[in-house]
Amino acid sequence: MSERLNAWPALDHEELAPMIDYVNRLIQVAGKYTLDEPFEVGWGNIVLDVTPRGLRTPTFRHGGVTFTVHHRLLDGDVVIEADNGTRTLPLSHGSVADFYTEFCEAAAELGIHRPHSSLICEIPDAPPTFEDDRTEYDWDPQAARRMWEALNLAAGGLEAWQAPFLGHRPRVGVMWGGFDLSATRWRAKPTVPPANRPPFQQNAQLDAYISVGFSFGDAHDPHLGMYAYIWPQPDGLENCTWGVEGAEWHPDAGLVRLPWDKLRATADPQQAIVRFGDAVYQAAVQTAGWPTDLMGPRVDGWYMSKTPPEEIVGKQHQGN
Repeated sequence: MSERLNAWPALDHEELAPMIDYVNRLIQVAGKYTLDEPFEVGWGNIVLDVTPRGLRTPTFRHGGVTFTVHHRLLDGDVVIEADNGTRTLPLSHGSVADFYTEFCEAAAELGIHRPHSSLICEIPDAPPTFEDDRTEYDWDPQAARRMWEALNLAAGGLEAWQAPFLGHRPRVGVMWGGFDLSATRWRAKPTVPPANRPPFQQNAQLDAYISVGFSFGDAHDPHLGMYAYIWPQPDGLENCTWGVEGAEWHPDAGLVRLPWDKLRATADPQQAIVRFGDAVYQAAVQTAGWPTDLMGPRVDGWYMSKTPPEEIVGKQHQGN
């Protein structure tokens, strides 16, 4: 029990809040490059991968330069990796405005244009742009490690949950605007987005989808843990069960929530994430008519050199 709990770190939003605010701003700088990429349904093109050291952008091919940006949370730096060289920006003490200036100068040395937008988005009460954000931040290595550990462990559970889905599903990754780790399943059923939502949300709501993810919370809503929702939101969710003790429907927020401490206390937190996601999908089947034939078999590794072909075929048939 103690080894399992130690593997899933205790997290406190208030304690992590300064680093959550800082890292969220930092990843938005390079995240802006994803807005130049071909649009994928639900902004699937923008997510940052959870790596062994931190968070990495997709590979970009802009203006003759191929590059990626690695936010190395465990090393306390940001590395621009290009086909013609690298630049490393250490993180210790400073403002987002200073970091943005240094980032743009380093990118220019590699022939990379500055991001086309410097707007800070989806962060309550943040200054309007990176240039305006003069608050001084201190890099906290211990907090950065706990944040990476949470993202890495949650990503493993969400990837396991996504594996058998046969429909469109962008890769699991961090949405750099709201700083949430997202796993989304899409259904080709057009919907009408609310007219009062910002364009990026309207683009995300052109078709029905289910989102399950992990969030550190923010100043206005400090919930730290797993979340899920179904778009469009169907009636009847108050009568559903959510697969894991402590998971509850919050109608005011329109979210199902599983607090981190409740997840951490389960016998197997990664499998608890899978059960939580499966329960959300089942709720979508029951309340919103989602199809059951989009689910294939869940197989814990193929091991092709060891598994007899007839056993593989049998497992495939069991999922149909």
